[in-house]
Amino acid sequence: MKNEDHTLKLFYQNLGKLFYAIACIDGTIEVDEINALKFTVEKEWKLTEDTFTIIDSFSWLHRDHDYNADTCFKSFLNFMNTNKTLFTESRKALIVKTANAVASSFSNRNKSELMLLAKLDIELKKI
Repeated sequence: MKNEDHTLKLFYQNLGKLFYAIACIDGTIEVDEINALKFTVEKEWKLTEDTFTIIDSFSWLHRDHDYNADTCFKSFLNFMNTNKTLFTESRKALIVKTANAVASSFSNRNKSELMLLAKLDIELKKI
């Protein structure tokens, strides 16, 4: 696997971590949040084998239950800050759109989700 391909796969894995963090920040992951993620990825992201890595990573984290929202969010930020060139304006907009879809899918956005979405927005604007 070429280095570029590996980095792109890591990009999508880290997006799975981010969306998992958004979904579990309030302590539970609802079926509606999972469905919103799947729907948005399939509808909005250019479907490739790698984009399904977003859903696979999210699902693995959800099954494993060993990772909390804060850990996953920090991991995403670390990846983002070391791979800034992957975060084009169009990708950043799509990340925000997907994060909002996940957060809004079950009983709209709660306080913890709003705070994490605001942190994400701030961090994305820095790059």
